[in-house]
Amino acid sequence: MKRVHDMPFGATVLADDRIRFRLWAPAAQQVELRLQQGAGTETGLPMQALADGWFELVTAPHQAAPGTRYRYRIDGRLDVPDPASRANPGDVHGHSQVIDAAAFDWQDAAWRGHPWHEAVIYELHTGTFTAEGTFAAAMQRLDYLADLGVTAIELMPVADFPGKRNWGYDGVLLYAPDTSYGTPDELKTLVQAAHARGLMVLLDVVYNHFGPDGNYLHAYAPPFFSQRHHTPWGAAINFDDSGSRTVRDFFIHNALYWLEEYHFDGLRLDAVHAILDDSRPDIIEELAAAVHAGPGRSRKVHLILENDANAARYIGQASIAAQWNDDIHHALHILLTGEQDGYYADYADQPVRHLARCLAEGFAFQGEPSGFREGRLRGETSTHLPPGAFVNFTQTHDQVGNRAYGERLSMLAQPVSLRAALAVVLLAPSPPMLFMGEEFAAATPFQFFCDFQGELALAVTAGRRREFAGFREFADPGAQARIPDPNDPATFERSKLDWASLDQPPHREWLAFYRELLALRRVHVMPRLPGMHGGARFELIGARGLAVRWHLGDGAQLTLLANLGDEAVAGKSGFAGKAFYLSQPDLPELFSAGCMPAWCVAWFIEEASQ
Repeated sequence: MKRVHDMPFGATVLADDRIRFRLWAPAAQQVELRLQQGAGTETGLPMQALADGWFELVTAPHQAAPGTRYRYRIDGRLDVPDPASRANPGDVHGHSQVIDAAAFDWQDAAWRGHPWHEAVIYELHTGTFTAEGTFAAAMQRLDYLADLGVTAIELMPVADFPGKRNWGYDGVLLYAPDTSYGTPDELKTLVQAAHARGLMVLLDVVYNHFGPDGNYLHAYAPPFFSQRHHTPWGAAINFDDSGSRTVRDFFIHNALYWLEEYHFDGLRLDAVHAILDDSRPDIIEELAAAVHAGPGRSRKVHLILENDANAARYIGQASIAAQWNDDIHHALHILLTGEQDGYYADYADQPVRHLARCLAEGFAFQGEPSGFREGRLRGETSTHLPPGAFVNFTQTHDQVGNRAYGERLSMLAQPVSLRAALAVVLLAPSPPMLFMGEEFAAATPFQFFCDFQGELALAVTAGRRREFAGFREFADPGAQARIPDPNDPATFERSKLDWASLDQPPHREWLAFYRELLALRRVHVMPRLPGMHGGARFELIGARGLAVRWHLGDGAQLTLLANLGDEAVAGKSGFAGKAFYLSQPDLPELFSAGCMPAWCVAWFIEEASQ
């Protein structure tokens, strides 16, 4: 089976041994296609200027072919890669490469994905997931992931970034998998192998900015950037001003390209609060509609948003399935670690209430003022949304890697409290997400790393250390200087998972615990989720106790009783039904006697009355 996404950008292999090259360069007077003929030798071919800033050239038969390396010369002076390059073996400043997408023979024609209620997500960074850091090496761990009980892997961004090491959020060639991870065909092989094991594959994409090194669009396509909006990374992507139609098409085609040509099962859209667009429909809505009308017609395709603004209005539109819920992480993190610096301060007043509200209603902040944001109102009402609209987690790449030393939660919390938090998150109706290695309490950190050069490298290192100046622990410049240098290769190497530790205590015990919880979810919770609506109820019990009750899709009631504190809680909250998880076997008797022991969790299901 062949899968090719047809798009107006980049290099397209035609049926008659010719290649069509197209570039949008509205600020250029002339564009020349430079075909690499051998080491240091190029042939220049003038491209035809078309309307609206487009340049095009269709080569003669055999003048170029799959594998040919090429670039564009702008106005006789600036050589640039193809912004829609399908592969860029020479990194972001080097030649692009013609790829024949039809050459890959797909074998997963029967794959239709999973419905969203079956989602259990495993976020991973390709470069540090294995020692080799490649797509091919990640494929060797797919059986392990299937046995763990996850149903979807989520790759952090793979679009071509500068250098050999990066989290992926500095991508500049959004159609080209980074060469440090492997070839396009190797990424397709990974996706296909995951499907063969019943695993969905989601991809993290960045549509709110380009990275700081290797982005040449300013020079020949300035309408890519807005004069009206600005983001923390500089000028915003232009989605609503003059020239924005082509810019919108560039990103919509990118989403369709990954979903169609690579057969991904969904996309996680990074930081959509930094995608600034005053038009209607806005780019998120238009992109989601295009996905729904395209690959979403014939299989399950899921879009997940990251939105720090807690905007609930997108969820449920077209193919938008859910949104990351940082609120639940922040509340749990305070309960488990006591940390209250930075954005955690917003949750320090009533962390148990914030947690309970997340479990029952989605967001903790639904329009209330945020002290961390200088009193600005944050969020929209989410009580009407079903639990499936929120991806819950105790760890992510952000929440681990944006710590100064990249410590994992298992390095910060006591085991008894961490087990309680996991029993809450992994068995609640919302789709849970794991961050690679957390399931065996990996002893390796996940630190912030990159591979910039020169003044940019120095600026990034200095900026990273300044970020923590407001934290008490790093008020002293000497303490800041000890924060790992993102550009040091050792920072990257330290972040690689140590798979040899799996058979050692306590890692094997943690792995068994995760497997147990996910097996319970698969049997007792997952089949009952279809048809759920919003409207769960919660109550607080004493200082750290809570009860949450949901009506499941089959009419049964799911009840959580938990005490997430170091002291027992005196108080009663009714429960009914059969327990399917008890953190200690005598909990029903203790609850009936009005006692909730420290760090206890119990889950009950009461069947619908006949």
